[in-house]
This record gives sequence, structure tokens and C-alpha cells, in this order.
Amino acid sequence: MYLSEILKAITYEKSILYRELQITGLSIDSKHILKGDLYIAFQGNKHDGHLYAEEAVTNGAVAIVCERILPLEVPQIIVKDARAIANFLPAIFYGHPEEKLKIIGVTGTNGKTTTIHMLASILQAAGKNVATVGTLGIKYNHVEIAPDLTTPDPIFLFKNLKDFVAAGVEYVVMEVSAHAIHYQKVIHIPFEVAIFTNCTPDHLDFFENMEVYKRAKERFFSNHICKYRVLNVDDSLGLEMSKKYENVTRYALDTDTDAFAIHIDEGLDGSSFLASYAGAFLDVKLQLIGRHNVYNALSAICCAKLLQIEDKHIIQGLESLQHVEGRLQHIARYKNADIFIDFAHTPDGLEKSLATLRRYCTGRLIVLFGCGGNRDRQKRPIMGEIAAKIADFTIITSDNPRYEEPMDIIEEIEKGFQTISDNYVAIEDRKRAIAYGLDMLQEGDILIVAGKGAECYQEKMGIKHYFSDQTTVLTLIDAIRE
Repeated sequence: MYLSEILKAITYEKSILYRELQITGLSIDSKHILKGDLYIAFQGNKHDGHLYAEEAVTNGAVAIVCERILPLEVPQIIVKDARAIANFLPAIFYGHPEEKLKIIGVTGTNGKTTTIHMLASILQAAGKNVATVGTLGIKYNHVEIAPDLTTPDPIFLFKNLKDFVAAGVEYVVMEVSAHAIHYQKVIHIPFEVAIFTNCTPDHLDFFENMEVYKRAKERFFSNHICKYRVLNVDDSLGLEMSKKYENVTRYALDTDTDAFAIHIDEGLDGSSFLASYAGAFLDVKLQLIGRHNVYNALSAICCAKLLQIEDKHIIQGLESLQHVEGRLQHIARYKNADIFIDFAHTPDGLEKSLATLRRYCTGRLIVLFGCGGNRDRQKRPIMGEIAAKIADFTIITSDNPRYEEPMDIIEEIEKGFQTISDNYVAIEDRKRAIAYGLDMLQEGDILIVAGKGAECYQEKMGIKHYFSDQTTVLTLIDAIRE
């Protein structure tokens, strides 16, 4: 694409040092520039991209979109809002791949990852070529791209959408985070279906309070292009939105609405229920455990029906999904006790996972968890209190401390825990904490290692060190057995 074509496609205030150039790529990251790229500089949440423009040029950028004139001898396009350009321009640059795909977006505090994998399994059962985009990365055909953000930045996202089209993908099922909505990263994507799972406290370090967070979630359904909306009306925000917007399909467990479930039977080997949709019933069996996964399945059923997928494929897709990585995933049986890993990192997520396992635990329910550093501090004592109320014993440890002292985070969790119980131990080193949990297991116990799920790193002082809860558990068990 030539620079003159970009000038015609966007609104700009002025252009300086203009000369015709072929633009071979787009980037907002000065460190990851290829020769021929257009660098887009804007003020981010933490960093000002203008300060890194010289580095971008040194690394190969041949032109810059920016919000002020920079002392650099390359063509510069001065715009009022460069972030908006970074959200808008990739669609044009990559040939509008979003128009050649059916894209489903899922937002909510919890359940996004499981829901997109349920939908992918349903669509694949129906013979469709599907790509998933979310916390577990990007997957399509035999390609897997490691995760970075829950919702990729627009340049990377649209590049992948173009690759999806070239690979014959028909449907894209993607997670849409609150941050992505706030920064309007997906505002130029026409969603065939937009799904809302729930809204419970999270990211309050960024969104200030629950009202601000709720309104961010709602903007996905009010500001974005979506043909159909699927809303959980057992959630207060979902119920509120269902009264405002058109083309809404409502689902719930506690309310008689467009889609609901009856005869729910749960166990450690999965769940079964009758799903009612538009007066017809589907007999569903899940290999995934927990009442929250019945909600996720209902949202997937509603979406699939709107996409005109046959019931037999819906049932087949849901039944064949064995697990979702790191989501209440059973990974081992040791000393006749069961061990799970789970991504639960919010009060609501931890409570749901513990409550689910509590019902089937014949021995002691033991939970190991921590909280991330430089994130919402309010949830730390709340999660401590939840663990104290539901679990029999808790091991409080380090999660991703980032730039905080791990013991400072642990102490904040302890404050909530100690209001209820003293049945816990604090072990900063996560590997030692897991070893402690394994050592104390007895027949009938359940150990849940929570907070990181399928993550394969632990972030400390800006560096991501390799660490996997699942690998650590299995390696420790193997070492003991030897």
C-alpha cells in the first residue's frame, strides 16, 4: 500500500516531508519494526509512543502517523487521534478481511475462554472451519500462536484475520476484553453475534469502580456493530441491557426466558441438563464440571441456533469438548486425591470454582492461590475471605508479583482470610507451595491450584520466567513416585 493511499483513507491535519513510499507493514511497537513499516505513535496508558519514534525509524520505519511534529527526517502524518487511526487503518491495509468472515465476540468477566471453545467445538462438529482468538492464544487449522493479550491489538488482529481468510476459515470466535472495548480496538469489526457472560468485580485498578467497568462492557453492545446479542439475564447488567437493545436472545438458569436449563445433574465427571430454546429441548451432556459451565453452554447454544447450526451438531460439539486448558481442569490423581488447575483470579471465579468442587469433595478441599501484582488490590482480601469460607485449608502463595513484593500481596490476602479462619499457610515460592499441597493430600481430598490456569510463566520485575502449574504438579508427583 502506498503512502498516498493511506492519506486518502484517513482524516489528518497536515502532512510534512511527504514523498511517495510503499508501506509494507504497520506497527505501534518501536522495537518490533520491519523495514518499510509505518509507525503509529500515540499516548498510551503508561508510555508515549512519540518518545520511541526515533527508535522506530532506526529500526526501519519509513513514515510516521503521530499527533505532533517530531524532529525526524521521515514523512509524518499529523492526526488528532493516532490511536483511532491504529484501530481503523489495519482493516483497510489488510483488505477488509473482517467482511469475509463471520465473527462472534464474547465478553464478560468470567467464562469467555470456555464459551469460545464450546462454540468452536460446535462449529467444527458442523463441518465449519473455525479460528479462536483469546487468552489461550490464536488457533486455526494446524496453526497455534502463543497468547499475548486476551484481545490482540488491531494491527496484529487484522493481519491474522487476513491469514484466516487465506487459510479458508469461515468463522472466528474471539474473546473481547473490557480493555479492548475501552480502547475501541474492535470497533471496526462487524460481529455476527455478541455474547455477554457476566459482570463481576475485576480490573478495578483501571476502571475505578464497578459502574465504570459495567459501562465499558455495555459499550460492546451499544457502540459496536453486532447483528445479534446473546445476554445472560441472571446477571443484573445483562438484564438491564436486554431491555435496551434489539435482536436480543436471553438466557438464564433462574429465569424463564428465551433459553434456560432444567434437570441439571452435576458431578466430577461432568454435567447434564435439558436446554430449552424457543420451546424445543436439547439433551446436553458436558465433560466440563460446574454450574457456571451450564451458563457457558447455554450462551453457546443460543449463538449456534442464531447461526442456524443443527441441534445434532450442537449436542455433538458440546459433548466432545473434553476440557478447556487451565479452566477447572483435572490434571492428576495422587494418593487417591484429585488435583485441578484453574484460571480463577477474581472473587467470583474463585468462589464458583470452590463451590463446585466443594459439592463433590469427600475429604478436605484444599486451595492454593495468590493475586497478581500491580493490579486491583481491592480483590485480595475478598479472595482471602472467600477461600476461608469455602475451603478446608488454604495455601497462599505468589502469582505474578510483577513489580510488587510478593509477601506484601500475600499479607493483603491474609487480612481477609484471618477475619474468618486461621486454617492456612503462606509460602511465597509457588513451587514450594505446590509441593506442600501435594504432601498434605489424603484420600478423598481435592487440591485446586488456582490463579494461573494454562499460563506458562511467572512475571517478576518485568521478566516472564517459565512456570507452569500443571508441569510443576506432574513433575513433583513423578519425582515422589520414583
